[in-house]
Amino acid sequence: MSTNSLSLPSNQSAEFTLARRHTSDRRGPVRWVISHGLRHWYLFLSMVVGAFGNAALAAVTPILIGQAFNALLATPARPQELLLIALQIAGTQFLRGVLHLMRGFSAELTAQRVERDVRDELYISLIGKSMTFHNLQPVGDTMARTTNDVREVNFLFSPGVNLVLGSLNFLFMPLFFAPRYHPSLILVPILFMIAYFVALWQYLHELNPITSAVRRAFGKLNTRLAEALDGIETVKGMAQEESEVTRFNDNAGAYRQAVVRQGNVEARFMPMLLLTLAQAFGGLHAVLLYRDGALTLGDVIAYIGLLQLFDFPTWTSLWAYSQISLGISAARRILELMNRENWLDQNASGYAQPMTGAVEFRQVDFHYGEDARPAGAPSDEGPRLADLSLENISFRVAPGQTVAIVGQTGVGKTTLVKLINRTYDTTQGQVLVDGVSVRDWNLEALRRSISIIEQDIFLFSRSIAENIRFGKPDATQEEVETAARAAQAHEFILSFKDGYNTVIGERGVTLSGGQRQRVALARAFLTDPRILILDDSTSSIDSETEDKIQRAIFTAARGRTTFIITHRLSQIRWADLIIVMRQGKVTAMGTHDQLLQTSDVYRKIFND
Repeated sequence: MSTNSLSLPSNQSAEFTLARRHTSDRRGPVRWVISHGLRHWYLFLSMVVGAFGNAALAAVTPILIGQAFNALLATPARPQELLLIALQIAGTQFLRGVLHLMRGFSAELTAQRVERDVRDELYISLIGKSMTFHNLQPVGDTMARTTNDVREVNFLFSPGVNLVLGSLNFLFMPLFFAPRYHPSLILVPILFMIAYFVALWQYLHELNPITSAVRRAFGKLNTRLAEALDGIETVKGMAQEESEVTRFNDNAGAYRQAVVRQGNVEARFMPMLLLTLAQAFGGLHAVLLYRDGALTLGDVIAYIGLLQLFDFPTWTSLWAYSQISLGISAARRILELMNRENWLDQNASGYAQPMTGAVEFRQVDFHYGEDARPAGAPSDEGPRLADLSLENISFRVAPGQTVAIVGQTGVGKTTLVKLINRTYDTTQGQVLVDGVSVRDWNLEALRRSISIIEQDIFLFSRSIAENIRFGKPDATQEEVETAARAAQAHEFILSFKDGYNTVIGERGVTLSGGQRQRVALARAFLTDPRILILDDSTSSIDSETEDKIQRAIFTAARGRTTFIITHRLSQIRWADLIIVMRQGKVTAMGTHDQLLQTSDVYRKIFND
C-alpha cells in the first residue's frame, strides 16, 4: 500500500493515506471546488472563449437585422444588401453554434472529470477513516454524500457554471453595442445590470441556507431508508412494516418541505420583473429618440434586439444559481465528512519489523463517545466517564501463548482485543506489541500480522475463493484450498455446483452461520498472522463441526499468539492464560485450575 498522503489540514490525519491522483484545497467548500476545477484549466479556458464568442455573435444578429431594415427603408432602397446580410447572419450563427458546442462540451467534460476526482478523493478518505469514525457515522448519510451530493457537485459545473458563464457574457453585450446608436441608450442596460446583481445577491443570500437544509433532509431520508433495508429481517420479524413506512413518509415529507421552500424563493425571483421593466423602458427610450430623429427605425429594432439578450441570463439564473448553491452545499457536506477529525495515523515511517507476537497492556483505559480521543490528543474536555468501557487494564502475553478472555456480555472483551490492532485507540495507557507501542508501529505492518475473526462475520458479495483470498490477493488456488481444509471448509465448498467460484450473497447471506465462520477462519489462516484473535468465532457451529475446528484452531495456534473470546469450556480449558473481566475491569488472571480455586466470578461463569 502506498504511503503517499492526501492534502489535509495541518490538524488532520488519516488512518490510511492511500495513493492520490491530485491534491485539493480543503479549507472551505468554494476553495475545494475551485481547486478541483482548476486542474482542468484548459477546459475552463475553452468554456470562456466559447461563452464570449457565443454571446458576441448572438449580439451580431440584431445589429445585422437593423441594418437590413435600414437598407429596405432607405431612399432609394438597397435590396441588394440583403443577400450579403443574410450570408453574414448565416455565417456568424454557424460559428456561434460551433462555439456553443465547444462551451457545452468543455463544461460537461469538466463536470464529469471533477465528479470522478471527487469520488476518488472521498472514497480514499472514507477507506482511510478509523472504526471510531465509521461507528459514529450513519451509513445511509455517508451513501447520500458519496452518491447524490457528489452528483450535485457535477451539476454545479454543468449546467451551473456553464450557464452562468455563458449568461454573464450576454449581460455585457448591450453595454458594448448600444452606445453605437446613441450614448444615452447605455442608461437602461446599466441600471438593469446594477439592479440585477443586487437582486441576485439577495436571492442567493436567501437561498443558501435553504439548499443546505435540502441536502441535510435528503441525507436524513437516506439514512433512515438504509437502516430499514439493512435491518429488514428485524422489521419483518417484528411486523413493523407499517411503522417504518410512516417514518419514511415523515422524512420524505421533511425533504419535500425543504424543496418547496426552495421553490418559494425561486418563485419570487426579482430579476424576472426587472427584465420586463428594462425591455419596456428601453423600448420607450428608443422610440422617443426615433421620434426626435436621433435614431433610424433599423437602429430602434437593433437596440430592442440587443435588450432581448437579457432574456437568457435572466431565465437561466433562476435555476443555474440554484444549482450552484446546491453544489456548494453538497461540497460542504462532502468536505465535512473528509475533514472530520481522525486521531489514528498510519505512521508510515513507524516500526515495521517482523512480529513475534508478544502483547502487553499497561494501565489501559478506553471509552467510547464522539469526543473520545487518545492520550496526548488535544482536547478542551476530559473523557466522559459515563462512556468508560475499559479501566486500568494491565497484563502480559508471551509470544505463542493462547489467551482466553471471559466475562458476561458487555464487559468490554471485544473492545479490549481491538485495541491490539488499533481498530480503536486507547484513551489512557499503552498497548505494546513486541515491546513497541502500537502507536509507534507502522499501522499497515501491525495489522497485516494480526487477524481477527469476529462473531458477526462479514463476507463480500464475491466468490468464496475471493473472500478467502481477501487478506492475501496473490494467494494461489492451492494455498486457498489448504487454508479451507484447515478451517474445515473445503468439503462444504466442493458441495456447491461452482465450488470455490460460487458467488455468495451480500454479507454471505446464502451461507449458514457455521459456513460463514469457516470461510472467515480460512481467510485468517491464509494470511498466516502472528497474532490470531477469535471473537466467539465458533458460536454458530454445531458440536461435530466444532470438534473439527477446535483441532484446526489448536494447530493454527501453535507458534502464534492467540486470543479467544468465548464461553465454551472446551476452548477455555487449554488456554495458557485466562483473563476474567467484569464491568470493564480485569478481576482475575490465571490458568483454568488456578481460577477455579481463586476467582468467584470465574467459578460462576464456569458453573453457568
